[in-house]
Amino acid sequence: MPDDEPLEPEAHPAGRTGWERLWRAGRPRLTRANAYITVLAMLLGFAMVAQVHETRSSGLENLRQEDLVALLDSVNQQSLKLSKEADNLTATKRKLQDDNGDQAALKAATARLQTLGILAGTLPATGPGIRITVKDRKGVVKPSDVLNAVEELRDAGAEAMQINDVRIVASTYFAESTDGELVADGTALQAPYTIIAIGDPHTMATAMEIPGGVVDALKQLGASPSIRSSERLDVTALRAVSAPRYAHPDNP
Repeated sequence: MPDDEPLEPEAHPAGRTGWERLWRAGRPRLTRANAYITVLAMLLGFAMVAQVHETRSSGLENLRQEDLVALLDSVNQQSLKLSKEADNLTATKRKLQDDNGDQAALKAATARLQTLGILAGTLPATGPGIRITVKDRKGVVKPSDVLNAVEELRDAGAEAMQINDVRIVASTYFAESTDGELVADGTALQAPYTIIAIGDPHTMATAMEIPGGVVDALKQLGASPSIRSSERLDVTALRAVSAPRYAHPDNP
């Protein structure tokens, strides 16, 4: 080969060289920062999985099979009760539209008056229900505990209630006197506290005894609650009729 002839460079495909440089620049490098980021990502993922598991476990999954069956039965009972009430209202509407509308209207008005009297606490009530007795020798039961029990009974369908000798209505309040005594509508309550609630005994008793519910909360405080179902209970405590001071009918 002549000395003055230039030598050809060794063949290096340009495409291959570019990909190699790109791979070397973009490949992951095990540095201290990357290690910290990887560990933090793993911890974050573990925390998220644990939180989801805890959230799911705090719901109905904690309840036993018999508790779930009892809750389902309670919902079915409420559904049947609402369906029956709807049928009664439909039948009343039909009677009012018949020729004997005056008599039907008078009968419906009388029944409505009795219902309102029971709800307002001005009339006694009789029917099936439960009797809750709470022994409180240590004086640990607070007004909020009694209110929780009353609200739970209302949610379970209680139609008439009284605690000791005080009728419980929508406006009933619970407080604590300066001597530490429980007070219901201004009347001091002495332990043991007895709540009589008229309604479906099974539904109300189940609502009271649900794990983590009213009975468990009272036991954790140190009180001794007990529940007894009965086919006939009497709510005899009455409230005096009082006219509203501020509310008036909105007559068009």
